[in-house]
Amino acid sequence: MTPSAPSDRSATAPPERTLDAAIVALRRGEPVLLEGSSGDAALLALAAEFAADSNLARLRAAANRPLRMVLTRRRAVALGLAPRADLAGAVSIALAPSLPAAVIRNLADPAASLGVEPPGLGPAPQPAEGGELAAVALAKLAALLPAVLVLPLAPAEATFARRRRDVAVVATQDVLTRRAAMSGLNRVAEARVPLADAEDARLIAFRPGDGGSEHLAILIGAPDPAAPVLVRLHSACFTGDVLASLRCDCGEQLRGAIAAIAKAGGGVLLYLAQEGRGIGLVNKLRAYRLQDAGFDTVDANEQLGFDADERVYLPAADMLRQLGYTTVRLLTNNPDKLAALERYGIHIVERMPHVFPANGHNERYLRTKATRSGHLL
Repeated sequence: MTPSAPSDRSATAPPERTLDAAIVALRRGEPVLLEGSSGDAALLALAAEFAADSNLARLRAAANRPLRMVLTRRRAVALGLAPRADLAGAVSIALAPSLPAAVIRNLADPAASLGVEPPGLGPAPQPAEGGELAAVALAKLAALLPAVLVLPLAPAEATFARRRRDVAVVATQDVLTRRAAMSGLNRVAEARVPLADAEDARLIAFRPGDGGSEHLAILIGAPDPAAPVLVRLHSACFTGDVLASLRCDCGEQLRGAIAAIAKAGGGVLLYLAQEGRGIGLVNKLRAYRLQDAGFDTVDANEQLGFDADERVYLPAADMLRQLGYTTVRLLTNNPDKLAALERYGIHIVERMPHVFPANGHNERYLRTKATRSGHLL
């Protein structure tokens, strides 16, 4: 990165070298320096959905070599750039120096490029590795599309970049080993919150140790830890839970679970910060647009470059243990939740079905849940 006059920020602020700072920088459309454990293996990464002439010029000025685009293999398959035989990992593609920013954004976002033929990109993609994989993982942690531009740096270039005070720096290993909900949860606040269907309820907030979004527990009544407690795991759904959207059954499942737990005499509903099966609200809206174009729920997520379901349930197990409950009756139709809780040490003695009728708008959504995601509907 070529020297320039220091900005006010670079003159007064220390270099940002935390994962949180890297996530914020990536979400602002700024390059982030990812450095390897050897101290000299480094690259600059930029979220592809923010590609613009200004930040592309900034990135290209850092070194006289072509940029590469790193996509999840699922997104590469959707673009016809990789075979469907293997969907794991990511691929790295060399970009022509003249490739416009708008084309780069379209490669990242199928919802913005419906009906647009992808451009020829020259050499075949290569398997992504090391810092390239970390760059894609960082984009996911930032709830952005999992597509990044990267520029590998020579040791001298990396040294100069590390000294800049306006570039967020993060270790590749910190990104690759981090899971949003796996870094330890702290119980930080609670209060009595009477609900329409459960007046004897308390809301308890758990904050991840990495500063991520809080998960919430709704404790209804005073269930006995010595007996199996009725539990529902509910992933956040702004459109269904708050707006009562008819595209899904989430709002009905949330309110129905609260009423069922209260009727049973008590239990716990865990409200997990995993919007859109873990891809985030903005990406869920992109997936909705793809669904309107004919893709089902699973295919829409994969067109965006995500797995069909990106959620993790370790935080749920941690929350239950902190509340004193390790044996549960689980209110769910999703076998993945059963398997995950058991894997993380929560014993499930019974699965309680949690099914609601279709409403005229969500038949295909529910059918996909059953036929492609294995839900027991």
